[in-house]
Amino acid sequence: MTTPVSPTLSPSPANPLKLGTRRSPLAMAQAEETRRRLCAAHGWEEAAVELVSVVASGDQILDRPLAEIGGKALWTKELDAWLADGSIDFAVHSMKDVETERPGALMIAAILPREDVRDVLVGADSVAAIPVGARVGTSAPRRAAQILHARPDVTVVGFRGNVATRLGKLEAGEADVTLLAAAGLNRLGQSGVGSPLASDDWLPAPAQGGIGVECLAARADLVALLDAIDHKPSHAAINAERGLLRGLGGTCHSPIALLTTAEGDALTLRAALFSPDGVDRIEASATFPAGDSHGPAALARQLLEMAPEAIRRHFTGS
Repeated sequence: MTTPVSPTLSPSPANPLKLGTRRSPLAMAQAEETRRRLCAAHGWEEAAVELVSVVASGDQILDRPLAEIGGKALWTKELDAWLADGSIDFAVHSMKDVETERPGALMIAAILPREDVRDVLVGADSVAAIPVGARVGTSAPRRAAQILHARPDVTVVGFRGNVATRLGKLEAGEADVTLLAAAGLNRLGQSGVGSPLASDDWLPAPAQGGIGVECLAARADLVALLDAIDHKPSHAAINAERGLLRGLGGTCHSPIALLTTAEGDALTLRAALFSPDGVDRIEASATFPAGDSHGPAALARQLLEMAPEAIRRHFTGS
C-alpha cells in the first residue's frame, strides 16, 4: 500500500510516487511526458516518480474488434484495480480510450496540453487519392463509417494493435491504407509518417490527443499536486466531448466524430453521427461556455432527434 503524500512534501527517489501505465510504446511515452511535466512543476528529480507498467487486456487480444471483447474497459481495468488496492498512486490514460462512465471513487485530476487531434492517412496522400476498391485497415467504428461515407467503393478490413503493429500489417499487404492518430505518431517521434487529414473535413475521435491522469478522488493530496499540470483549456474541451458521449449513450460500437474549437471562454462542439456502413450521416454543432455541462447534453438530444433509425439504434441516449 502506498503512503499518502502531502502536497507540501516532495517525494524522493527513496520514496517515489508510483505512476501506473500500460506497457505499449505509446503509453510509456505518455507516462514519461506526465512524469517529466509533474517533476518539472514541483522541482523534483524524475526518479521521484516511478513508472509501473502493465500489459492491459486490450493489448493482449488483437484478433477481434475491441467492441466485441469488452470495450474500452479493457484499457483501464488493470490500472483501476491497482489504484483501488494502493499499488499505484495515479494512472495515465489516453483519454479517447477511457470509458465515459468511470467508477465514482476515481477522478481525472489532470489533463495535459492536448496534442494534434487529427487523423493521419498512411498509404495515400488524401482520401480522394485512395485507389478505387482499396482495402482500408481500421477497427475503429468512427474511421470505418467515415471512410465508407466518403468512399463507398473501398473495403474496410479489421486492423488492431499498436502503431508499429499496424504499420507492419500495412507493409505486409494486409491493407492498402490505414489511419492513425497524429498525436500518437508525434509522441513516438514519427511525425513524418503519412498525410494528416484536415480536422474540419475529417472529424477526429472524442478526446483524441488528450492524456489524462487519474487518481482516487479521496486522495486530496494527489489532486492538489496534479493540479499543477492540469491544462484547463484541454480539460474543458475533453470534458465537453465526454459529456456529449454521455448524453448520446455512445459505446465502442457507436460511430461518432467531433471537433471542439475554443474562442475566449466559449467552446464550439461540432459533431457528426454515422450509421456503421457510412450510408447515413447527420451533423450539428453548439456553442456554450467552457465548463457548461448543459451545452453538450442539449447537443446530444438534438443529434438523437435528428438521427434516422440506422444511426439512432447505435446510441442509447440518456
